Amino acid sequence: MKRRNAVFSLAGAVVLTAAAFVPSANAAETATGAASEACSMNPGSVTPTGAQTGAKITAGTPPTMTTPSPTGPPVFPAGQVRLSSTFEAEPNIAGLDHTGYAVVGDALYLRSYNFNSGIDQTNRIGGGWSNFTAFEVSHFQQTNGKAWHWMAYGLRSDGTLFRWNVGAGWRSAGSAPGFAAVKSMALISKTPTYDTFLANTRGGALYTIRIPITSPMKPIVTPVRTKTWQGFEAMIASKCGNYGTLLLGIDKDTGSGYLYAVGHTNGTSTVINSLGKVNGTFPDPVYYRWGVVWYLDPLNGD
Repeated sequence: MKRRNAVFSLAGAVVLTAAAFVPSANAAETATGAASEACSMNPGSVTPTGAQTGAKITAGTPPTMTTPSPTGPPVFPAGQVRLSSTFEAEPNIAGLDHTGYAVVGDALYLRSYNFNSGIDQTNRIGGGWSNFTAFEVSHFQQTNGKAWHWMAYGLRSDGTLFRWNVGAGWRSAGSAPGFAAVKSMALISKTPTYDTFLANTRGGALYTIRIPITSPMKPIVTPVRTKTWQGFEAMIASKCGNYGTLLLGIDKDTGSGYLYAVGHTNGTSTVINSLGKVNGTFPDPVYYRWGVVWYLDPLNGD
């Protein structure tokens, strides 16, 4: 497909070091939590064998999850995947095209496959990723196509948050210190002027990190909650309603997942409704979100 060919031409043209450089359902509102019952999200995982799985969580009280199933045979080396971006699942005449980024060992790769149509591509972006603890990509485009950006974000273990402009050929787009307390982070907004993450800290706080796409990079950190959020080693967010977010918190120590309906963020006034513990377990080392193709994948939580 033309979009995929362009992506892989870009990835194959650059080599750099990290130091250098399933859809949600519609709902009317989520601030009250009532509409959250109509929403769903699609968490994915990378198993110890290197296979990817997918499942569907439907909001309710309690929330329910389908049994995770593999997308096919292992697509990564066993036991080597450390981090994953959101993965796209794009319909094709021969099934789904799967595309996303993963940190495998010390290097970042762009992975794409659809074995039914003969797609099986792995492109190395660059090395130097051993000390990174979080990674995500924000690919945004307005319906009219007048505003768009394609940014990647990586959090290093010393608390430095890095940004790259992927659309410009993986060029460094700034960095900011001060995030050493962050335990996990989930992308909740992609807009014409900024991206926003929801992040929990080892001390239990929950914050929004709004990052204007302008340069220099100047994140805006706003407290949402001050305690009780330290138990999650991974968080996954998906759009719910016009301005809300369905948030999955994963406690890897117990293999448990908990679902929340989060209203449009507004600091400590943000409405967060706990929907309860998700049935099933979360035993895999890496979790991420399955999304639809990027230009049909809005996130409006902030």
